[in-house]
Amino acid sequence: MEAGMVFTQADAETLQHILRWRRDVRHFRPDPVDEAVLERLRAAMDYVPSVGNSRPWRVIRVTDKALRDTVRADFLRCNAEAAASYPPELRAAYLALKLAGLDRAPVQLAIFTSIDPAEGHGLGRQTLPQTLRQSTAMAVHTLWLAARVENLGLGLVSILDPSAMERLFAVPPEWEWATYICLGHPEQSDDTPLLHRAGWQDNTRTVWEER
Repeated sequence: MEAGMVFTQADAETLQHILRWRRDVRHFRPDPVDEAVLERLRAAMDYVPSVGNSRPWRVIRVTDKALRDTVRADFLRCNAEAAASYPPELRAAYLALKLAGLDRAPVQLAIFTSIDPAEGHGLGRQTLPQTLRQSTAMAVHTLWLAARVENLGLGLVSILDPSAMERLFAVPPEWEWATYICLGHPEQSDDTPLLHRAGWQDNTRTVWEER
């Protein structure tokens, strides 16, 4: 067994720096991502904790152009429907936002959660089955931070029809769609969220109470 690790103040400051500079990226350069980098990102997900050690996340790397085109068409349809739901004074601002990097991101990943994996033997999820979905979310966040330190950008595409995605990728019935990821070299980099910079929504502080 390895000796315990003691982190330094410099390590803590580096982590804070990474967290501050993690952004939801929608503007990508089309340059390919080195396969060795992608393997390091995949390996980073192996360190992620999960309920009962069930490791429920399932990742599909989407390289087929027809699949990518279908995903983008579903995004455009869902995005138009979302825009129509806003009052006129917000609709123009919404439509001015770029909410996905599907047009240029060189790496695209479809993420699913196995909602009844054999792994873990049900430990920890009898009363809270949503911990499987939370485990997948932690895996995605770990991937996000690992990508950032590789100087890559990552963006989540949530404006998609979950049922359409499950049909499109012909996944097993126990796989539930979680999110779609765009990954690549960002066109620009700053520490201000796009929606903050665009005037849509500023950051708010975490609610932290004592009772």
